[in-house]
Amino acid sequence: MNTIAPPLSDPESLSSLRRSTALKLTWFGVALGILALLCFASVTFGARSVTLTDVFAALGGSAESVSEAAVVARLPRTVLAILIGAALALAGSTMQAVTRNPLADPGILGVSAGSALAVVVGLVFFSITNPWTQISIAIAGAAGAAVFVYAVGSLGRGGATPLKLALAGAAISAAFQALTNAVLLPRVDVMESFRFWQIGGVGGATWDRLAVLAPVLAVGALITFMCARGMNSLALGDDMAAGLGENVARTRMVSSFGAVILCGAATAVAGPIGFVGLVVPHLCRLLVGTDHRWLLPFSAITGASLLIAADVVGRIITRPQEIQVGIVTAIIGAPVFIWIIRRQKVREL
Repeated sequence: MNTIAPPLSDPESLSSLRRSTALKLTWFGVALGILALLCFASVTFGARSVTLTDVFAALGGSAESVSEAAVVARLPRTVLAILIGAALALAGSTMQAVTRNPLADPGILGVSAGSALAVVVGLVFFSITNPWTQISIAIAGAAGAAVFVYAVGSLGRGGATPLKLALAGAAISAAFQALTNAVLLPRVDVMESFRFWQIGGVGGATWDRLAVLAPVLAVGALITFMCARGMNSLALGDDMAAGLGENVARTRMVSSFGAVILCGAATAVAGPIGFVGLVVPHLCRLLVGTDHRWLLPFSAITGASLLIAADVVGRIITRPQEIQVGIVTAIIGAPVFIWIIRRQKVREL
């Protein structure tokens, strides 16, 4: 027998809604606190040991000693990690919503690899070094890769299933990475400068570079936030979303465009960093639910925290050398990827 849901004005329903909102706000406060602590750790730990006095003096604007100068030099790196982590987490959350695929991630679907290939081709064959142009080329490469992967994953019976998209993305990503290596390897001078970029890192951050990157990421983030309600409708299925008055094709296109901007711009500056967009949305859904009006901003905060934590760990465990964040996120993300595959009930090819 069907039951009628209690009206929103029902005291018990209102109390439950208030408790749910209070819990989400609590998690937001916890996430912001963790992010603040990680930012402090990011400017404190590195190849050179610094004291708390040095940190507070540098944050106050002093750069007289070598230690204070080291802290000042870590500030743009910390800001870049925040921007890149937030961008990749937002892109992953959006891709998972648009495709209704729990395995969707810029790295797994080959979007990051397509963006990286476009940047390398632009630099090697056309000598493109202007940051604005590089970011534009990276976004175009990310868009082309996304369309190609979806087209290949849609072939055959059943359309674009999660498993087929993941397999198509993995294959195309490997092909793009091989092409990138083929372009770089014969050119030793370019290969040396792109060696760490290929792995994915935030060590080369500068304020000038951040000034170019931040507005582009802001546009991509704004687009995804504006589509949050539409993503909630897509989660119900195309027919249900259309019945609710949602323009399914437009919502998918606009949301995907925002994710492509975020992924392309992030890859152009920091290289192809994987698994952030996969791990973060799944964790955030456990804490704040599936409503994208909450999920997207919470994913941005958590993604920023994850990338800063990966950068700090990479600086500490092999001091005075560094492990790039792309390696650390892969170590974290690979087991999570396997766990997600094992728990998903997908159709056979």
